[in-house]
Amino acid sequence: MSLIRLQNIARRYQMGAEIIHALRSVSIEIRRGEYVAIMGPSGSGKSTLMNLLGCLDSPTEGDYELNGENVSEMDDNQLADIRNREIGFVFQTFNLLARATALRNVELPLIYAGVPAEERRERAREALQQVGLTDRVQHRPNELSGGQRQRVAIARALVTRPSIILADEPTGNLDSRTGEEIMHFFDRLSGAGNTVLLVTHEESIADHAQRIIRLRDGEIAADESRARVPEAPA
Repeated sequence: MSLIRLQNIARRYQMGAEIIHALRSVSIEIRRGEYVAIMGPSGSGKSTLMNLLGCLDSPTEGDYELNGENVSEMDDNQLADIRNREIGFVFQTFNLLARATALRNVELPLIYAGVPAEERRERAREALQQVGLTDRVQHRPNELSGGQRQRVAIARALVTRPSIILADEPTGNLDSRTGEEIMHFFDRLSGAGNTVLLVTHEESIADHAQRIIRLRDGEIAADESRARVPEAPA
């Protein structure tokens, strides 16, 4: 059974008198544990597709099933619940609270989920340990490097034990060396059985994935499987 199933998904926007066709009849199935990169030029529809996959938006037409649930027609509250339970987000801009410690930033999704304080602190510490930041739990974002901030963001994505890790240009604000270090974290997450969806415009980043879906003009232009770049030794 597929973890993600999109069937004839369309997304249209009204801009004045003009209708923008951001996605046109897109059908995709993604299995549990796959490592997928989504690519495309500006205006191809990849950001719209990411928003739909992340339950940040709803399709104009078509069905989206996530982990056996049809989320296509859910209201905003139901979508928020699905996001918090099923999806771990990693953004280009980190999206960390400036005045909160790394531990507190990682705890946030568990606070929204109503997890008791002691349990959520323990899970947040475990997530930070997974990304090698055990010695930075009390540091605030301005006391961390760009790579460390993104690792905090990855820990925050992991802490709810989601079905999907959805990363939007996760190396876009990092230098190339730090970007490669971050990508090796995603490689390890995939190797541990996590489902990773990566939105990127960089071929070198997409090469880490097992499968690349290319969009053009709101449609799937190519969907190819490939050998992954071997992970560098720890």
